[in-house]
Amino acid sequence: MNNHSENKSIPSDVHDSSDQHGHSHEHPHDHDEHHHGACAIQNEHDGQDQPMAEIAKGNTRLTWQVFGMDCPSCAKKVETAVSQVSGVEHAKILFATEKLVVDASQSHNIAERIEQAVKKAGYSLSSGSDTTPAAKPSVTQQRLKEYGPPALMAIMILLSWVLESFYPTAGRIAFTVTTIVGLIPIGLQAIRLTRSGTPFAIETLMSVSAIGALFIGATEEAAMVLMLFMIGELLESYAANRARQGVTALMALLPEEAVQIVNGERKMVPTGNLRPGDIIEIAPGTRLPVDAQLLGTSASFDESALTGESIPVERVNGEKVAAGSLAVDTVIQLKVLSEPGQNAIDRILTLIEEAEERRAPIERFIDRFSRYYTPAIMLFAFFVVIVPPLLFSQPWETWIYRGLTLLLIGCPCALVISTPAAITSALASATRRGALIKGGAALEQLGTISQIAFDKTGTLTEGKPMVTDVIPLQNMTEAQLLSLSASVESGSHHPLAQAIIRRTEESSINYVQADQRRAIAGVGVQGIVDGQTILISSPSKLSAEQLSDSLQQQVMQLEEQGKTVVVALQDNQVIGLLALRDTLRADAKQALAALNKIGVNGVMLTGDNPRAAAAIAHELNIEYEASLLPEDKVSAVIALNKQQPTAMVGDGINDAPAMKSATIGIAMGGGTDVALETADAALTHNRLIGLSDMIVLSRATRKIIRQNITIALGLKAIFLVTSLIGLTGLWLAVLADSGATALVTANALRLLRKRKEEEEIEK
Repeated sequence: MNNHSENKSIPSDVHDSSDQHGHSHEHPHDHDEHHHGACAIQNEHDGQDQPMAEIAKGNTRLTWQVFGMDCPSCAKKVETAVSQVSGVEHAKILFATEKLVVDASQSHNIAERIEQAVKKAGYSLSSGSDTTPAAKPSVTQQRLKEYGPPALMAIMILLSWVLESFYPTAGRIAFTVTTIVGLIPIGLQAIRLTRSGTPFAIETLMSVSAIGALFIGATEEAAMVLMLFMIGELLESYAANRARQGVTALMALLPEEAVQIVNGERKMVPTGNLRPGDIIEIAPGTRLPVDAQLLGTSASFDESALTGESIPVERVNGEKVAAGSLAVDTVIQLKVLSEPGQNAIDRILTLIEEAEERRAPIERFIDRFSRYYTPAIMLFAFFVVIVPPLLFSQPWETWIYRGLTLLLIGCPCALVISTPAAITSALASATRRGALIKGGAALEQLGTISQIAFDKTGTLTEGKPMVTDVIPLQNMTEAQLLSLSASVESGSHHPLAQAIIRRTEESSINYVQADQRRAIAGVGVQGIVDGQTILISSPSKLSAEQLSDSLQQQVMQLEEQGKTVVVALQDNQVIGLLALRDTLRADAKQALAALNKIGVNGVMLTGDNPRAAAAIAHELNIEYEASLLPEDKVSAVIALNKQQPTAMVGDGINDAPAMKSATIGIAMGGGTDVALETADAALTHNRLIGLSDMIVLSRATRKIIRQNITIALGLKAIFLVTSLIGLTGLWLAVLADSGATALVTANALRLLRKRKEEEEIEK
């Protein structure tokens, strides 16, 4: 690894940045249409909805919106119920967007049978054929469902206590009635879940405990246990809704209608009817329903909902504006760029959904652990009930009571929610601040990072170089040199190519697209113009015969001025030099300083020549490796990763392999679609300062998860012992369980707070 030296520059035109120089980006068609509350049946090769898991050949993908899920354990119950249906290969609940995704064989009535299974498990859903307003419960219905049962139980328990104070016998009857009233919905749900494949649900444990308590005469405690359980469910529902707020806010950004301009006339149309090429008009204070290209001279947009950046961004004619952006100051017209369901918001929602497949290792472990934990506790409780009376002549009533208490301790709710509550809160918090982390696994890995490898162009620098010097040779004029160079570069998305084309057009110089244009890996780009072969190459790839000593000296002088040089050749003869220069991102130094503060080092990996790379490295005070081809970047990242956990940050197609080789790959939001899809995380606001925020958030999340697991298991261990020796009873056991659930939920919700509080958590 090189030490930094004294020059500054931008990348050579072949190795660094978003593509091999001259290689035309084939921007992949943005896929994975996002369906809001609809059942979508899509074929494997449809191209519209990519699977979370690989879809077997001949299978169909179906999606629904599911309602009534209060917590991740509810989602697991729905998955289990659907998995029991014949023909279902894979079922997954995307909890953040409340979507059920099923991969199933194309068998008869498969969709209808899945819908019936979900309804039998006690949940409601909406499908493409169910367009009535009743498909989704109203706010009033939802509040009544959530607050009604515990409120009713509380009133009945209060009345029963008052009655018992004056008429003990009547009071006990009242408590019995109260218990039965509370037990009916819980018992019915337990039966439904048992039939759908979840026999050890908390509803089952509560039902057994309440019925057992009635039989031994503990009517007051039976009623109290049910009320506390309902309150605990209410707390879980609150936590789930809070954690989903970030996603819900994103979904609400897209207006349902837009003003379309057709033959000079304005008409209001559903946004789903808009197609690429349509012209729309947006008034101040209105959000864009699609990704669009600005047609006016300039306009300001508030992109804070997408990027977390509070200052409005100025866009000029021809620039792309993302869906969900808010027009600030004037009426503007734009050209639609995105297909329905494929705009920036939909892509973020799709990535969030896919992220739920990438669960953290600790979350997967707890999920497996809880499957065995509850049956084991139930078996232990059974032995607690029968062993002391049978072997030691202890009273049955005492040990039945203690066994029932242990059943409540067998509820894994607090443990199960301890990890996903923290992860969901953290992912929502990151999204709100313009950072997209693709799942718990990526979130957990971020906290281990101690080194970050940076691509240069478009990552550490702006990626928008300008031509500073045009040096024609061989009787070539400046206009001819630019025209030939632009002809070969035409169609390329590489920053240097775009800079050359921009300079040519600004000088009002005509050019044509070269014939037989092709990128030469590791060299440059070549094409034929007027029967002559034109090559645009990096100086380092030319032989001494092609590049004379005097020209090499001239190239070196330009590079020492902080510029990148490309050489134009006509039929293998040098016809001129072009020098370009890029600038550092405004927040590059600040971002690296923030990373150093939390103990994370930076390393720059670039395809630029060593002198140009050294200039940038010196300015940023980081180490670097230069003259790297894309495959060399992969090797460099692998070597760095062996030393210590390393993240790779990039924005281009050629960065994707290196991202995959790192512990975690992070894409810049303004980068290519390939980089964004390959990466494990993305800075949607396109600001480097977000890197330290993500790592701090990850470390805080890991700490919260450890605290939550300690709370959940610690309280259960304490009450296991106290219940066995008779110090705690039924209502204290359920209070401890609900209390633990409330504690881990409240602890996880701390991650939704502002960064300053988050740093305090991390400390």
